[in-house]
Amino acid sequence: MPLTMNMAMAIMDTAMIEVRDWHSDPITADTRIDAHYRNTQNVRRFFKAEIGDHFKFDRPFMAWMKSPAGLTLRDAVDEWSLRHGRDSTGVRIGKDG
Repeated sequence: MPLTMNMAMAIMDTAMIEVRDWHSDPITADTRIDAHYRNTQNVRRFFKAEIGDHFKFDRPFMAWMKSPAGLTLRDAVDEWSLRHGRDSTGVRIGKDG
């Protein structure tokens, strides 16, 4: 089977694993964050759709995204919302909310 741009296969301990192309593969809230995660326009579109147009990557959040291998993008949405003082609907919480 030939390798494609959207699906690369790697051999580790004789097992085949699929490596996600963060630039073009479809992603959902259930997509697992893996060791090959990248902050791409595809990911930015996902977060804007889930969080709203006020979403922006910031350095602390981008660093966090590199560490939670095994969590999902739903977990990442929750983490971003927590860091930016918003509830699950995007409404600001706290003293100015």
